[in-house]
Formats: sequence, structure tokens, C-alpha cells
Amino acid sequence: MQGAFLRKKWRTSSTRQNQAATPAPDLVNRDFTAPAPNQLWVADATPIPCGQGVFWLAAVRDAFSNRIVGWRCSDRCDTDLILGALEYAVWSRGIRDGQVVHHSDRGSNYTSLRFGQRLDDHGILASMGSIGDSYDNALMENFFSTLKTELVYRTSWRTRDEAENALFAYIDGWYNTERIQARLGWLSPDEYEAAWHVQTDDHPAADAAEPDPAAAR
Repeated sequence: MQGAFLRKKWRTSSTRQNQAATPAPDLVNRDFTAPAPNQLWVADATPIPCGQGVFWLAAVRDAFSNRIVGWRCSDRCDTDLILGALEYAVWSRGIRDGQVVHHSDRGSNYTSLRFGQRLDDHGILASMGSIGDSYDNALMENFFSTLKTELVYRTSWRTRDEAENALFAYIDGWYNTERIQARLGWLSPDEYEAAWHVQTDDHPAADAAEPDPAAAR
């Protein structure tokens, strides 16, 4: 038996920066905490290998509960891919103007005019870390590390469809709903959010209190 670990080849950056683009300011400064859902999202894209060649997963993660609130797959890492993940997140969370900071790296897709306009359309405030520094987007990098350690390294897929179905089962069927995390008091992301909603419904005047783990049991 051998423990699962992050392979060195996955530590290289895939970020491509558009030197002509003006990145958004860093509003997070490596503080990946939030007092309530839908206040801070982090986002990135990563390659996933399969028999048909590498394809890409773009994901959006809520900093409050670590929940993956939006994701999309494609054979190309382009603006359409990250827009798909963003729109999934907006739809799944019922976002209203002025609620969310969206934090990413300075990859060319995230600094594109199309993506910036879509953030503006939804009233979402853009934030960007530096290029090539995983610590500036550590919360998203943490999820990709977990995904690859627990799923990608242990499985091989012949087709992109097989890989995407496996990602769906992992993200929506396991990670969000069942996978407990120490940072969340040994609850899953869904359980952690459910506990928070119970507390805020019972105490509407409370200012986004931390959930009691017993409340979700």
C-alpha cells in the first residue's frame, strides 16, 4: 500500500497571461475566508488526462463552505469554458447584484473582455492574484490537488465522456454532499451550509455565525 500524494508533474502552472490585459486588483490577499455563502468565490481551470487526450475542467468554489458551486468541462481551455462554470455557479446559487467577489489568477481567459463583462452583468466583483503563484489562489489549488489525489491518479478513462461522468459523480455525488473536511468541523460542504442556514433561520439577527457541527447531525 502507498499513500496518495500530489505528483510533481501536476505542480506546473498552466496559466497563460495576456500582457495587454489589465488585471483586476487583488481583493483577497490570500484570506480565503467568508462569513456566509456567496460572498467569496475562487475559480480556476486544470487539465484532466484521458485516452482521447487532455481536456479541461473549470470550477468555481465557495470560500465559506468549500462547496463547488459551478463547473464545466471542455477539450479547450478557452473563455467559453470558464464562462460555463461561472454561469453554472450563478444559476445554482441564485446570485443577486453586489453579493460576490470572484477571485482567480491572471490567466488570459479571466482577464478577457467577455468574462469581465459577464461578471459586470451579474454584479460580481472581480479579484485576481498574481500569475504563477499558487498561494494567491490556494483554496482552488487545494481542491484540484484533492481531486487528482482521490480520483484522477487512481483512474484511467478512454474517452472524455467517461472522464466527465466520473467528475460529475465525484463533485456532485461525493465531494459536495459526503466528503467531510476538518476545516468544516468534519462536515461535508452541504452539511456545513445546512447547519449555517439552520442557525441563521433560528437567529436572524446573528451576523453570519459559525455553524455548530451538531446542528447538521
